[in-house]
Amino acid sequence: MSFRTLRERIVQSLAFEAGGLLLAAPIYAILFDRAASQSIFLIVALSAAMVMWMPLHNILFDWVEWRTAERVASSRPHRLRVLHAVSLEVSGVIVTVPLVMLIGQHALVEAVAIDLGLSAFYVAYGYIFHLIFDRLRPVEPRFHAGGDR
Repeated sequence: MSFRTLRERIVQSLAFEAGGLLLAAPIYAILFDRAASQSIFLIVALSAAMVMWMPLHNILFDWVEWRTAERVASSRPHRLRVLHAVSLEVSGVIVTVPLVMLIGQHALVEAVAIDLGLSAFYVAYGYIFHLIFDRLRPVEPRFHAGGDR
């Protein structure tokens, strides 16, 4: 059985968040008529929250996938890639709505709508990012003696 190393997970998470910041901050600033600095600060705060959550989510998802299908992340089929991206963003909403309210100064309903919009953006971005990441840095399965995988 093989999983990505902690170092590899950190690289994956930081690259994901950096790309997301470069794409999402200008969109938020334009749509909500916010200063670039406020937009960047909000997206960085949301990214920081997700950087803490993403490795835990990915480890759990990989573990469940291995236990149920004996498959590593780089061999993940399309339908599970979609589920992976959606599950990350849905679970992340719980963590990030309070930040959107506090930093973005939005009411609850608006914060939820903004967070869901950002989540939809990140689901599509996450699918594309992880597909490319897994193609560029595949996990090589290693099998242990005695049939353990």
